[in-house]
Amino acid sequence: MTMIRRRALGALWAAAAGAAAGPLASRGARAQSGWPSRPVRLVVPFVAGGSSDIVARSVQARLQAALGQSVVVENKPGANGAIAATEVARSPADGYVFMVGSIGTFAINPALYPKLTYDPLKELEPLTVAVVTPNVLVAGAKFPASSVRELIAYAKANPTRLSWASSGTGSSDHLSAELFKLQTGTFGVHIPYRGGAAAMADLIGGNVDVSFQNLGAAMAHIRAGRLKALGVTSDRRHPQLAEVPTVIEQGLPGFVVTSWQAFMAPRGLPAEVRTKLVAELVAALNAADVRERFATQGFDVVANPPEQFAAFLRDEIERWTKVVRQKGLTPD
Repeated sequence: MTMIRRRALGALWAAAAGAAAGPLASRGARAQSGWPSRPVRLVVPFVAGGSSDIVARSVQARLQAALGQSVVVENKPGANGAIAATEVARSPADGYVFMVGSIGTFAINPALYPKLTYDPLKELEPLTVAVVTPNVLVAGAKFPASSVRELIAYAKANPTRLSWASSGTGSSDHLSAELFKLQTGTFGVHIPYRGGAAAMADLIGGNVDVSFQNLGAAMAHIRAGRLKALGVTSDRRHPQLAEVPTVIEQGLPGFVVTSWQAFMAPRGLPAEVRTKLVAELVAALNAADVRERFATQGFDVVANPPEQFAAFLRDEIERWTKVVRQKGLTPD
């Protein structure tokens, strides 16, 4: 099962911090000079505390200062981001609503759901990829397994008891678990939540056993001892969890899954609005304090131009479509 290829990530790392923007025909209201003249909505398609929410709130204050208007973060969870993405896709393309979502919302949902209510390629406009981060396999502090090998042994000894939490059907953590089960020949009940924060709350409470979560969102819980990290899904150890071996090191070759968060808006933004919004997002993401905060949480800033994000998104949708078809995955 091929996950995000290194050459695709290379394109992200090479992305310039600039934000060139070509003219686009606007399907919405034309921007008035002096945009924005009222508060702007930043929609997060998951509950507070997850990776998308962390990204939104990390740039909120700088965006407000740069735009001279309030930037209101709104959490609208459900259907792995589909509810919020549908709302944003159908909103006026006037610059007063945009969103930050995950690889699941923008790239996996189109592959997994045959009747998706929004089209990321046709109805949403790429602004910039914000951050990338590996997933980390985590369990509650009292769970008996403390490594991938111990988890495999536990799963085989208890074939009907293991439960896998995810931030939603079709999320990268859901498909990471499916890949794990395929490669190890183990079973586990998938329990989808309305975001990673809700999944981790039940992990901490001992209501579910294990989960693959974005390292950036799980880092604080790991450091506080509320969750324990069993392995990371990158091709090498992550500097923020240098003591935790990769899943590959623990016997699962090729197990690389990297998640990302990105900003999108309704398709057809006026060119001047698109240019300004992208420029301010990139500037906020590249601010020294924001980059440092992301780094300590396990996120790496990308902040690439819309054209590079658009090409990357097409590749990601094609890649995950192949994965879903090859493995015969369907929504729960």
